[in-house]
Amino acid sequence: MFARAVFAFLALPGVVAFLVPVAWLWMADRPAAQPIGLLPLVLGMAGLLCCVRDFYVSGEGTLAPWAPPKRLVVSGLYRFSRNPMYVSVALILLGWAITFASGGLLAYALVVMVAFHVRVVRGEEPWLARTFGEDWVRYARRVRRWL
Repeated sequence: MFARAVFAFLALPGVVAFLVPVAWLWMADRPAAQPIGLLPLVLGMAGLLCCVRDFYVSGEGTLAPWAPPKRLVVSGLYRFSRNPMYVSVALILLGWAITFASGGLLAYALVVMVAFHVRVVRGEEPWLARTFGEDWVRYARRVRRWL
């Protein structure tokens, strides 16, 4: 399962939060402009790694839809947000945009955040309700969707 977790990390947030922004910056040949952008970038990376670990350890699964957690993950950052992994990716993307003063990366970050919201509301939350039943309902009442 560890190999699947690593693959899922590289294939999903790895592409969205790292490969696309780095390719964008490489093609634009932009020098770093605002070191303050490193703060959300690093916080997002730390949060993402914590969430992936929680999915693997507490949930006995991965962040990938083809190998989801077997148990509802409510520990770690999931005590404060129902979607800290998406919040972390958004922070990473905003960090890239700020660090490199890129309007294009800011627009990309906003599009990704809207896509995350739609995915959560229309796909993940109904699946979680069907899969985890009353545990999910209690958790959703107690913890906010985003922040």
